[in-house]
Amino acid sequence: MGLSLTDFIVIAVLVGVGCALTYVGLWVMLRTHISERVQETESQLGALTDAVRALEARLAERGPAAEKQMAAPVAEAETVKSAAKQEVHEENEEVVTPETQVMIAAAVTAFLGKKVRIRSAKMVRSPREVANSWSQQGRALVHASHNPRSRG
Repeated sequence: MGLSLTDFIVIAVLVGVGCALTYVGLWVMLRTHISERVQETESQLGALTDAVRALEARLAERGPAAEKQMAAPVAEAETVKSAAKQEVHEENEEVVTPETQVMIAAAVTAFLGKKVRIRSAKMVRSPREVANSWSQQGRALVHASHNPRSRG
């Protein structure tokens, strides 16, 4: 007892209709989700714009002297921070920056579903970097000296 041609056609049509309905339903859900996210982002952007305007107004009330007074330490701190980062990076390339550690922690948190804390991290060198160049050259010479047999 096998499937007749009409049974096969009915099954194929039902599967096709099911796939099409699933596609349309998911497409509508995606569009709805995207529009909600856009509205949420626009409202957050509006709130941030209002906050910046309020801070600018407070700064304007204090006058230009306060603005210069606040700008100098910020600029100095940025210079010191960039110089320190550059020194650390030049001294030891194996150190993972705090920004990278935060990104790693966020990725692991997203993967595991619970908050994690990265206590330390360091760059791991590849086996090619660890091996001595002299030993690599010696291995290459040994491998090159072997003549594979030709089977014929």
